Amino acid sequence: MKLFDKQVYSERRNALHKVIGSGIAIFPGNSNLPYNYKANIFRFRQDSTFMYYFGLPMPGFFGIMDFDEGKDIIFGDDITIEDIIWMGEQPSVAELAFSVGVNDTLNSEKLIYYIKDAISKNRKVHFLSQYRSESIIKLSELLGIPLNNVNAGLSRELTTAVVEQRLVKSSVEIDHIDSIMDVAYEMHTTAMRMAKNGVFEQELVGAMEGIAVSHGGYVSFPIILSKHGEILHNENHSNRLADGDLLLVDGGFDSPLGYATDHTRTFPVGGNFSTRQQDIYEIVLRANNAVHENARPGIKYRDMHFLACTTIARGLKEIGLMKGDVNEAVNAGAHTLFMPHGLGHAMGMDVHDMENLGEDFVGYAGEFKRSTAFGTAYLRFARTLKPGYVMTNEPGIYFIPALIDKWKGESLHAEFINYDKIDDYRSFGGVRLEDDMLVTNDGIRNLGKRRIPIYPDELKKIIGKA
Repeated sequence: MKLFDKQVYSERRNALHKVIGSGIAIFPGNSNLPYNYKANIFRFRQDSTFMYYFGLPMPGFFGIMDFDEGKDIIFGDDITIEDIIWMGEQPSVAELAFSVGVNDTLNSEKLIYYIKDAISKNRKVHFLSQYRSESIIKLSELLGIPLNNVNAGLSRELTTAVVEQRLVKSSVEIDHIDSIMDVAYEMHTTAMRMAKNGVFEQELVGAMEGIAVSHGGYVSFPIILSKHGEILHNENHSNRLADGDLLLVDGGFDSPLGYATDHTRTFPVGGNFSTRQQDIYEIVLRANNAVHENARPGIKYRDMHFLACTTIARGLKEIGLMKGDVNEAVNAGAHTLFMPHGLGHAMGMDVHDMENLGEDFVGYAGEFKRSTAFGTAYLRFARTLKPGYVMTNEPGIYFIPALIDKWKGESLHAEFINYDKIDDYRSFGGVRLEDDMLVTNDGIRNLGKRRIPIYPDELKKIIGKA
């Protein structure tokens, strides 16, 4: 079991105790989920917030922070002889709790009595929005709230405090995330080497997943690997690759401590860009690098999104796919035909960090009202940047035939889009280039010791060289 030093978890809980005025907070850990029958389970993944504060990466626990009494409690049950037969000897709950700096433990059956006692004394019971039905059901039972109303009762005070704390990564977290970028590098460069004529996409996916498992973790989300990169989250891996296919690879590592990586690279199978592919690729690369060069503390990431969009629109105008005034085109949203998503998202213990707590809490925090406009509505992270924030930088250009047909049929933004020329790109696919970034005291940097190959001359040296 890999954990940070117990002082790390104690300090995290102490910081939250100082922010929340009174009451208690419930932190459900995750339970095992059956794959196709009860004894055959999916790979277990602990709830990230529970793991952030209580550390333990195994099922069957609840955490309580009692802000009035200034103590923390882990509720769980010691294993039985039957468990030992199947799993071997395991530490006691008290031993596990001690390893994360918690001195008080109680059996699971006592949780409901602890909660009911707090309610009877009119103490505030804080909890976060839940994403698993098992946790929603348990909170419904504990608090006497109808199932459909559980998440409506979330504590905004606790949610805001948790988001603000987790967004700023500590030096211990940054060191760990930096270290696991080596796994990300291995995953992506292995896929590049394997990208040859006649190889199936699923072979590359299998190799990437195997690397993640070999380092004690797993993939941080289902790998997106497809020569149909115009489908933003394409998880079909059945295609056979051929020289010249433009392959989009979006994948990451979920470490044993629950921290994620998330990179996207796009490259031609065989390593040789066609003129058209390189034109589009270079535009996306300029957008990625422009964000890297301009982002820093005090800058709104929303502005970086529009910097990337303007860079893309300018590049597309240069090759004749867009026309008119670039700034007016972006203000009108014409660029979203090609980039219908946001620039990036927060990242940390979740690949979309804390998205389960509410994207607007994480990415907006009252600074902006989220846009309802197509494309911009998908901007997950708009905040003013602070040192310690970790987020992705992932501009892209995609040619989505159904979207092109819809917009062309409606003559949408015809003053900015050259629809006749776009028809020549209908089978192009898509390009996305994604890096994981840390906001420093005076700028921004790529996480990890080395950037995954991204320049065409770098890619040509590695693609297909397995």
